[in-house]
Amino acid sequence: MPQQSPLDLPPHDPFGPHNLPYGVFTPSDAPDLRRIGVRYGDHVLDAGAAAAAVGSPHAALLGQPTLNPLMAAGRPVWRAVREELRAWLTEPVHRPTIEPLLRPLTTVTLHLPFEVADYVDFYASEHHASNVGRIFRPDGEPLTPNWKHMPIGYHGRAGTVVVSGTPVVRPRGQLGAPTGRSTPGHSALPPFGPSLRLDFEAEVAFVVGTPSPFNTPVPLSGFHDHVFGVCLLNDWSARDIQSWEYRPLGPFLGKSFATSVAAWITPLDALAAARTAPPGRDVPLLPYLDDSAAEPGGLDLRIEVAVNGHPVSHPPFAAMYWTAVQQLAHMTVNGASLRTGDLFASGTVSGPEPHQRGCLLELTWSGRDPLRLPGGERTFLEDGDEVTLTAWAPGPDNSRVALGEVTGCVAPSTP
Repeated sequence: MPQQSPLDLPPHDPFGPHNLPYGVFTPSDAPDLRRIGVRYGDHVLDAGAAAAAVGSPHAALLGQPTLNPLMAAGRPVWRAVREELRAWLTEPVHRPTIEPLLRPLTTVTLHLPFEVADYVDFYASEHHASNVGRIFRPDGEPLTPNWKHMPIGYHGRAGTVVVSGTPVVRPRGQLGAPTGRSTPGHSALPPFGPSLRLDFEAEVAFVVGTPSPFNTPVPLSGFHDHVFGVCLLNDWSARDIQSWEYRPLGPFLGKSFATSVAAWITPLDALAAARTAPPGRDVPLLPYLDDSAAEPGGLDLRIEVAVNGHPVSHPPFAAMYWTAVQQLAHMTVNGASLRTGDLFASGTVSGPEPHQRGCLLELTWSGRDPLRLPGGERTFLEDGDEVTLTAWAPGPDNSRVALGEVTGCVAPSTP
């Protein structure tokens, strides 16, 4: 029986022609030459080589070692390139040219697909924020007074955003308030060492393509003109470092040691069938955030979190109170500009049910209720634990659109 062509995908393959996420890869025969690739089934198309072979006007953009030039080219170009890619992969006339340019994923190395400019992390799940409030403020209101008036966020560290598969070294730092007795002339010192409460955070991130001018807010209607695509993200958190340092200024070293992103960026147009209305609002919004008359800004993404191959949570992104559209409007309303490669993340995705919580802080209720895994109980992550995020969304004609996975393994702390 002749070997099946990689162009002949099974019906409704989640990485079929309705998806076509972008990445950057190096083949085994040229490990120093980074190329833009497009995932098709369990293969990757050398997009630059394909564009050159067919004489595409976008060959120069697709022949780059990073996605940034393509992302900066703007929405009309994104759409044109996407239509070209779909034609190359599905029309018989292109088959002899394109088939040799598809490489099995097992034979390539995937890299961070774009150069990260700024990184912003939000706190957009009401269920997550309420659970965290109940854990840390059991006698107070779960949500802070500002929470339903604006998407809460903070600027993170762009330089430690790493691609899926990169080991995550357990961070070291100050682990809490001083516990020892002070001596004459010397104050007691906080404990210092490897984090004992290392956690994952299941998130969805959005990648900015088209920049915006300084002092020019982006309205809700501008979202699709500026955002290139979507990916899964794990914003690893050292809860003990974080809880000691974050008052009064917010997350710092407890977050900045590593943020893992998928190797594949799914274009916004691939998720058109997954658009959904966000949960109902029970607090009036200022005009720049009021999406009541706008197209649905939510996305119906079904996430799964697995620890060491064992599923532990299924967070629903459709339950997020604040949408990415509102987040983009809020982060520019003060005049802050966008740059190509800006990355902004949703914050931990959690649903209303216990099995939908998107981090161990919630799943174990800050360690009170250990998580039972085949390899033993967990309150927080141990060295050698591997966390994997996967997700899919409804696609056209009852298909599924898969997002590229994010995986990371915890490595021991280094002195």
